[in-house]
Amino acid sequence: MNVTVAPGPRRGRVTPPASKSQAHRLLICAALGEGETLLRCDGISRDIAATAACLRGLGAEIAEEDGALRVRPGAAGTGDGVLPCGESGSTLRFLLPLAGALGRSAVFRMEGQLPRRPLSPLWELLCGGGMELTREGNRLSCRGRLRPGDYRIPGSVSSQFVSGLLMALPLLPGDSTLEVTGAVESADYIAMTEEALLLAGIRLEKEGCRWRIPGSQRPALPPALTVERDWSAAAFFLCAGALSPAGITVAGMDPASRQGDRRIAELLRAFGAEVLEGPEGLAVRRSALRGLEIDASQIPDLVPALSVVAAAAEGETRIVNARRLRLKESDRLETTAAMLAALGAEIRQTEDGLRIRGRTRLRGGAAAAAGDHRIAMSAAVAAGACALPVTVLGAECAEKSYPRFWADLEALEVTT
Repeated sequence: MNVTVAPGPRRGRVTPPASKSQAHRLLICAALGEGETLLRCDGISRDIAATAACLRGLGAEIAEEDGALRVRPGAAGTGDGVLPCGESGSTLRFLLPLAGALGRSAVFRMEGQLPRRPLSPLWELLCGGGMELTREGNRLSCRGRLRPGDYRIPGSVSSQFVSGLLMALPLLPGDSTLEVTGAVESADYIAMTEEALLLAGIRLEKEGCRWRIPGSQRPALPPALTVERDWSAAAFFLCAGALSPAGITVAGMDPASRQGDRRIAELLRAFGAEVLEGPEGLAVRRSALRGLEIDASQIPDLVPALSVVAAAAEGETRIVNARRLRLKESDRLETTAAMLAALGAEIRQTEDGLRIRGRTRLRGGAAAAAGDHRIAMSAAVAAGACALPVTVLGAECAEKSYPRFWADLEALEVTT
């Protein structure tokens, strides 16, 4: 599907969907518990649906009803063990240790770029802990039961490895420890996992980057919960607001959220945009934008959208510590650069980031989404700084994280 977006800034109000990061974690806790849980989840993306499908494969009963997911835990050993995780890296990296903790034989079916995304050193750690893993093409098979013990993993590859272990180790019959070594990137996502486990009554004893995890625990969530709204999704419209003199208001966001991408507000202020919190939501509008240096180590998912703002800011923006973006749904340093260059921006890659020299107005034209939801939505945001329409090639991939993105964009008014 190709979508053509009219050029020029927008104005209006948007309410983003539920946080897929929080939804993954709460779904897993609900499926491992004992009682029924109703998760109110506004906007069920492909990634959330993938986690639900995999949990069904492990035996849980999950029904979608009126913008909510009703979760009934299944008995151990039920389910067909076929886990269709689509392109969701979170789903695979969270549920692989979980299958081992449950002692389940399972086959993970992967799609798109997911088979190419790294699983090491999690793979070696799980095999050392008692699991057997084999991979053939887009199918990853696991068997064996994870043993309680002492686990160590570097924090520089993926916070999802740490989160998956934190959710799995409490299920084991004995106590375990988990130590994260070196620099920890995307640390806020680990904090989100801790928050979900605490809400579910799981006990973790933490000192620095080391957890002592008592065994034989089961999560117990409240019977009904609302998944908070997604700061990563909100970022696209907040960045669009930074390109608009009239501004865009994003409603429903929790400024105290554990989501790391809540930092979008302070980053847009650093660019020079006007950012106001009010009763209607978080409002952003254009002011004198200027380039800056952005350390992406803790906010990698914001890089494509922030690059669009940089392309419309005076001076140069340097994005550093973004090497992990080469291992996402696409090589996001390459695809962000290609997308913006196709629209007339001056941008180049570095070894671990991007350099962008801003312009008053971009040209517009056609830009390939490269099968990456964040590239597709960022290209649409760029239309706010373009003289000509922007045609997003392969726009359907936005459904991975934001199913109603194109409708929400269409509802905004184009201003002159």
